[in-house]
Amino acid sequence: MKPLSKQHELFASMFEKGKKNWRIGAAIFAGKLIGTFIVIAAMIILPGLLGTPAHAADKPTETETALMNTANTIWTLVAAFLVFGMQAGFVMLEAGFARKKETVNVLMECIFDTCLCGLLFWAVGYAFMFSEGNGFIGYHWFFLAGAPATYMATGIPVLAHWVFQYAFADTCSTIVSGAMIGRTSFRGDILYSIGITGFIYPIIGHWAWGPGGFLANMGFLDFAGSTVVHTIGGIASLAGAIVLGPRLGRIFRRDDKIKGGMPPAHNLTIAAVGAFILWFGWYGFNPGSTLSAMDMQGIGRVAANTTLAACAGGFAAMYLALWFGPTKGKFDVGFTVNGLLGGLVAITCPCYWVSPLGSILLGAIAGLVIFAGTYALEYLRIDDPVGAVPVHGLCGIWGTLSLGLFASGQYGLTGPTGADNSKPFTGLFYGGGFDLLKAQAIGSGTVVAATFIIAFAMMFIIRKLPHPWNLRVEEHGELGKGGLDVFEHGAEAYAEDDDDIDINGLFEGGAVKSPLTV
Repeated sequence: MKPLSKQHELFASMFEKGKKNWRIGAAIFAGKLIGTFIVIAAMIILPGLLGTPAHAADKPTETETALMNTANTIWTLVAAFLVFGMQAGFVMLEAGFARKKETVNVLMECIFDTCLCGLLFWAVGYAFMFSEGNGFIGYHWFFLAGAPATYMATGIPVLAHWVFQYAFADTCSTIVSGAMIGRTSFRGDILYSIGITGFIYPIIGHWAWGPGGFLANMGFLDFAGSTVVHTIGGIASLAGAIVLGPRLGRIFRRDDKIKGGMPPAHNLTIAAVGAFILWFGWYGFNPGSTLSAMDMQGIGRVAANTTLAACAGGFAAMYLALWFGPTKGKFDVGFTVNGLLGGLVAITCPCYWVSPLGSILLGAIAGLVIFAGTYALEYLRIDDPVGAVPVHGLCGIWGTLSLGLFASGQYGLTGPTGADNSKPFTGLFYGGGFDLLKAQAIGSGTVVAATFIIAFAMMFIIRKLPHPWNLRVEEHGELGKGGLDVFEHGAEAYAEDDDDIDINGLFEGGAVKSPLTV
């Protein structure tokens, strides 16, 4: 038997890797199906075992309370696992929209942020955000020491609640890296991630979600985090992008109408798949924020509203790009992906309190926000490779304000035994006046201002540090062969490229030789 040539071995290796990747993909898909089945089964079976809402209105027995708390804990943990799975979506979305030479850097940043967030949120973040304190900060339960068995009146174990909220904190941290791709040093990423995950996110988040938070006390509402998670992440992204400046060689459309514009994404397939994974994870993000498997109507309504807003956002952004975009007359994948994500971000705050029609309308407006926001950043010469600022920052603001307009006046609060709709929230368009809209505007404005000022100051200080701790990587690291991937991590995402194959070596005597020929 003749030995394989170098080219033959390369093709054989690529063939084997293709089979391996197919098997991995099939396993991931099967896992998604199993997870979906578990969620559906929990939503259908457990509430039926524990009684109807009418029965739940009576004071539950000790056994019924234990069963309800168990069901609520299972539901919360399943939702937490879905939210954590969004990290795979973020990695794929950001890597797909980035340039090829930035791929490994994106992967490493997202992995590092996830590990760092877990330790920081255990040590200080959860205490700052969810423990008793004052209207501005919690100051108990550091390292989870002294925390009670269950969190407040939810009946959910503190550790289960911690897992759910850790997944949210990790999302906020990951958002920021997207706007800073391609020119951030990895050590600079370590420093700003500590600041955002350990301090900015949990302390500002306490104002809206923590016990006694001053924004919550004044009537501000944010069901699942349009403000607390997405606005904080998006505005911190804006601060980082401004302090960093654009990637070297980045040409803006206002400077050159022909050559200007965002550098092309290196892998739109990965980006699109990442968006679908994020959409799937959002079914833990929004419905899971009920923290209650007993609120059957609320869970179903939130899931439906989440779906419709995403669909409307994707459609609106797609058609705006078709009619007015840089590729006028073409259906743009990038705008469509960010449009559906913008719809998901916008519905995250009002998802419990709006109707399906309201969800469609506010989702469509989110698509418009994406389109206009992307052009605004381009005009202002702010380099945001993945659109983190318009998707999370601007649509987070819009979603928060939209509650004051679209709250239908039918729904109140969720709870461990089910919904309490005795005091529903009503927006301006449904005859509720300006009170709710005013509270939402004050809350959103406060979070935006505080986040931008603190994050900008932090990023500016890190930008002044000496290398290698400077926020921005050295010029030769950004422009050198292999880019950040090789400079910071010593590896390339695509080490075996088709261009490395000696095609001429596969031809002998005018005939094509198969790489598997022996």
